[in-house]
Amino acid sequence: MSDLTDYSRSFSRAVLERVGRAASRAQERAPRPADVLESDEEYLIVVDAPGAEARDVEVSADESGVTVRVDRYREVEPGSETLFAGRGLALDADVDLPADAVPDADGTRAELRDDGTLYVYVPKAERVPIS
Repeated sequence: MSDLTDYSRSFSRAVLERVGRAASRAQERAPRPADVLESDEEYLIVVDAPGAEARDVEVSADESGVTVRVDRYREVEPGSETLFAGRGLALDADVDLPADAVPDADGTRAELRDDGTLYVYVPKAERVPIS
């Protein structure tokens, strides 16, 4: 009976590991949803980055859009082992910018908040009055 119990545990662990890997890969391949908000002076892109720390986040912006790359790390509790790793470690978002967005090194900034939400601020072009 002990051999059957050991086999059952081994089989269950192998299934959980494969399902976990598949779930993790699916999450990593799906682009992160993002909100784009607008004020008079700038655009705000909001991306969820749960479990990320500032060192895990890379943001780049150019005239075509904003790209966010998050490479998270899993902390394992001492004395524990991971049976089902279903959370993706790499999370990406690509957001198109409106035509009047001006992503530049001086005005574009990013902020990762304690709740795991990333805010990327992109300035707008100055409006030129028409006379």
